[in-house]
Amino acid sequence: MSKWERLNREIIQCERCPRLREHCRQIAEQKRRAYIDCDYWGGPVPNFGDPDGRLLIVGLAPGAHGANRTGRMFTGDRSGDWLYRALHRAGFASQAESVSKVDGLKLKGCSITAACHCAPPDNKPTREEVGHCREWFEKTVDLVEPQVYLALGQLAWRAVIDLARSRDWYTGRIPKFGHGASFELTDGRHLIGSYHPSQQNTFTGRLTEEMLNDVFDRISKLIS
Repeated sequence: MSKWERLNREIIQCERCPRLREHCRQIAEQKRRAYIDCDYWGGPVPNFGDPDGRLLIVGLAPGAHGANRTGRMFTGDRSGDWLYRALHRAGFASQAESVSKVDGLKLKGCSITAACHCAPPDNKPTREEVGHCREWFEKTVDLVEPQVYLALGQLAWRAVIDLARSRDWYTGRIPKFGHGASFELTDGRHLIGSYHPSQQNTFTGRLTEEMLNDVFDRISKLIS
């Protein structure tokens, strides 16, 4: 078993947050009508992608009927539709769709993690719950050693900043989050922010596909 596989097994077996574990189980039992015949994952969702890649994408948490259903990050919901289309266009994904763990999708040059690995009620994990996942985030960063972090949303942005400050990779004030916000850490790595591709942002036009594609164009240039 590789280090990546061992880390994912640790994440899957985590029981540190009773509130989140109970919520995931309830969602898996109640289901959404559209997915009534599906077997829900209903547990902590592991990292996904290429551990040797230079891009690490950091999300907030699994969607209740997306990753919590399929067991794979950003898979089975509209947020994932947007993200994987952009990843495929940029050459990081083998296909533009991610519908299940067995759909053949492969990532090359990037991996995906989250600040919180369990689906939280109202999509809002507590600070304590995010803290319980901190160990998994640190181990993921140490294993991947990314050149570029892409934070999808403000909570993911803060997770990267908190880790950077704890390791003296960044010592200034917390930079303001915004779409396209970026700066270089003291170890030469880069952090870039993007609005999360949630329906709240995509349906309102706050995030467009062009905006998301522009972020990946910048990332490709940094990596190359």
